[in-house]
Amino acid sequence: MIVCKFGGTSVGDAEAIRRTARIIASRLDQQPTVVVSALGGTTNLLLEIAAQAERGQLIPALRSVEALRDRHLQVASELLGDSDGDELAAEIGAMHDELASLAEALSVLGHLTPRSLDAVASFGERMSSLIVAATFSASRIPARHVDARRVMVTDDQFTRAEPLPDAIAEAARAHLTPLLRDGQVPVLGGFIGATAAGVTTTLGRGGSDYSASLLGAALKAEVIEIWTDVDGMMTADPRVVPTARSIDQVGFEEASELASFGAKVLHPFTIAPAVRIGIPVRVLNSRKPDGKGTLITFDAPRRPVTAIAGKSAVTLVKVQSPRMLLTEGFLRELFAIFERHKTSVDVVATSEVSVSVTVDDASRLEESVGELRELGTVAIERHRGVVALVGAALSESSEAMSRALRAIGGARLHMLSLSATGINLTMVVDGDEVTPLVQRLHAEFFGDR
Repeated sequence: MIVCKFGGTSVGDAEAIRRTARIIASRLDQQPTVVVSALGGTTNLLLEIAAQAERGQLIPALRSVEALRDRHLQVASELLGDSDGDELAAEIGAMHDELASLAEALSVLGHLTPRSLDAVASFGERMSSLIVAATFSASRIPARHVDARRVMVTDDQFTRAEPLPDAIAEAARAHLTPLLRDGQVPVLGGFIGATAAGVTTTLGRGGSDYSASLLGAALKAEVIEIWTDVDGMMTADPRVVPTARSIDQVGFEEASELASFGAKVLHPFTIAPAVRIGIPVRVLNSRKPDGKGTLITFDAPRRPVTAIAGKSAVTLVKVQSPRMLLTEGFLRELFAIFERHKTSVDVVATSEVSVSVTVDDASRLEESVGELRELGTVAIERHRGVVALVGAALSESSEAMSRALRAIGGARLHMLSLSATGINLTMVVDGDEVTPLVQRLHAEFFGDR
């Protein structure tokens, strides 16, 4: 049994969905379960519809709903024709009517709650999974659409719901295992779920990868395939380093680090459920289905540097306090403040009397600053960036680290951290230095021609 997840570009239009159908047809003997994202760009438009409605801009919101309806109906018509697609068109139409009613309600209330936002954002995957399942059936693939909200059970932290693995495993056994046993192909939307009471939730942006991994763990799949528009994981972002090359095999820890530090191929949470029970993950290109892609597994080759990742728009927070010296519990107090304000900390460095951390999402940082100042002097440095060297054997090679420091040249280094596992050397630099540093480091370790 395998789980195949197709991202927005892999189901972005009629031709992309046809390619997806051909890929699944070639894997029927492996009992695939299929997870799909929304059609490319749909989720962004849905979030804009919600925002317009909240601002009272009902007419623009409804125009966007109609544009979305036209796009989905056009794709369905191209795939199934007008006569064969009548039932699907009726379902799509009804869902857009429901979406329009939600927009009207939000414009009256003038207030958008996280629960309402999840309800709006869920429509993309709900519609795409219906279209993909119908296309599979028309292609003589024994597909069965399954509403993901019946399987992906979560808590009620709307917009970033936490999945409940035991409940998901039980629901998968009830709703998916019988279909697989009968030779059918379940098709579900990713990203969306529901509470035990049936209220729609989402797993956060990029959550379709996470959905696939959770389902793979629940079903004890042999492999989880992530189908995207690149040839697997790369030695660097090819938009930054055109000479970046694909990596045949990487370790779970390496893949997780690369995803966390900006690699766009995988959502950062994707690997965790697969790691828990040792399910290999393969990243493949839906436009080149015969390609080898990247296999993510426990027994990957150990290299000093496997890849280089970078991200900009990082905020550096420095807290300095004499209280830290020989004081127990200081760090616990500091991180408790970030936890209370739901601010995720990334890179950490400490000295005897100071702590420096990086924050990706600084939207709630101002709420934390007042409490942080009770601990000591606080400095906020915005427009920073992070460049990371990732390799399973990095800490075993002092040469690799010295080469990295030589390669950064005269760039200003605000913070340097070697991860506890020794797999990641992280450098915090000025935001506008991220791209040139990634390019220089890639040339140093991969001999760009």
